[in-house]
Parts: sequence; C-alpha cells; structure tokens
Amino acid sequence: MNKKIGIIIGIVLLAFLVIGASSAGFLDFLGGNGTADNDNKTLVVGFDAEFPPYGYKDDNGEYVGFDLDLAQEVCDRNNWTLVKQPIDWDAKDSELDSGSIDCIWNGFTINGRENNYTWSKPYIDNKQVVVVKTDSGINNLADLKGKIVETQKDSSALAALEGDQKSLADTFKTLTQIADYNTAFMDLESGACDAVAIDIGVAQYQINQKGSDQYKILDEEISSEQYGVGFKKGNDELKDQVQKTLDEMFEDGTVEKIAQKYNTYGVPGSLITK
Repeated sequence: MNKKIGIIIGIVLLAFLVIGASSAGFLDFLGGNGTADNDNKTLVVGFDAEFPPYGYKDDNGEYVGFDLDLAQEVCDRNNWTLVKQPIDWDAKDSELDSGSIDCIWNGFTINGRENNYTWSKPYIDNKQVVVVKTDSGINNLADLKGKIVETQKDSSALAALEGDQKSLADTFKTLTQIADYNTAFMDLESGACDAVAIDIGVAQYQINQKGSDQYKILDEEISSEQYGVGFKKGNDELKDQVQKTLDEMFEDGTVEKIAQKYNTYGVPGSLITK
C-alpha cells in the first residue's frame, strides 16, 4: 500500500472513531435514548426548584427540601438512584406523560386533581395564605380591596382565588400571575404589588430568609389542601412501591425526623400521620 494512502486511511478511521465517541457523549449529555437515566432502578422526581421548603436550591447550589429528602430516603431503601429533575411547573403534565419524569413530588396538591393522576396517600395538610409587608396597613382579607395581589401560575392559591374565593379576588385591583415566588417577593419588597397569595410553608421560608420583622402572614387563610406524590395515571406499580416505603418511614419515625429539619417552616405540624 502506498504510504501516503495508508496515512490518509488511518486519519479517516481515527476521525470516525472521534466523531462516534463525541456523538455518544453528546447524546448522553442530552439524555441519550431516554432510557439510560430512567430505568427501574432510577426514580426521576420532577419538582419546582423554587418552592421551599419542599424543593429548592440552597446557598451551595444543591437541590434540597423536605420532599426531596423523603424521595432520597425512599430510593435508599429500595436501592434506587434518585434523579432530582427541576421542571417548569407549567410543563409538569407533559414531562410526566412523556416519561421524562416518574412522578411529581414537590408540595403537589391533590385537591381538584384527584382524577388527573395516580396519587399516593396525602402526607401534608397545607394552607394558602396571604403575605404583606408589616407596615402595609393590611390586616385582613377585606383590606385587600383595591390592592395588587400576585400568585404563582397554576398554583393552589390561584385555583382558590379563581374558584371558591373568586368573590374575594374580584375585590382586588388586579390578580397577577407570576412564574415563581422569588419574583413575587421581590415585587412585594419593591412595592410593585401589595400582597402575595402563597402556600404557608413557602411563605414561612421566604419570611425567615428576608426578615420576620418586614413581612407578616394574615390570620385568615384562603384555603387548605392536601399534598401527595403524583404519578402518571395508571402507574399503580410504582405508586404502590413508593407508598409501601413511605408507610414504613412513617411507622419508624423517619418522616417525622426529616420534617424536624424544616421545623422553622411549620412542616412537622402539617404532617398527616393517620
């Protein structure tokens, strides 16, 4: 073989090997064929990364929270790998339907969605409340008349204000939907809005972060609800295994122990233990 031709062939073969390896790595980076990271030994949990204390990013850039801690313990007991998958909350149904995630586990309200998912047992009693500035002069729900109120898109607070509490919402100057509660609290701080309708656990977290002397929660609640783990409709096999493990964790005190880490945000007192 001509030496020059041999060198050319060698270069071509090397190029194919490099391209092949690069393509495989690139596909892995994108998620590969969709099965490598989501098999029967992996639990991919979809969550809102800005929904403390249930799921959020801490100061070290790590995804943490009460629900993620529960999910980690469930995975440890089943020898599963936990994948914490932050999602756009508006896209949660398409993520679940496509199989990109195995469940939605993040302060996920059962009420009003009973027939849309296969649910675990409820494990948290949650309230929807209103947060205002301490010096706002707003002391009850009636004082919200003519005020600008913000809440998260597709949230339980929004559902309440568009449902049973619509008559209350009709008294507001505006009810504005925002992407996340960090934005809502920035608006509240700047005066762009007068109040935020929000889950009580998230409210307590935000107030503790930003200063308990600056904000207050109104005594009157908007509504109450129950949280559960939502699986794709009909996925009873996975639901049953997760529920079996959660039941064991409740019985041996592990859930209560995990909840105590989030005592500042009222999680232990919200647990449904029966």
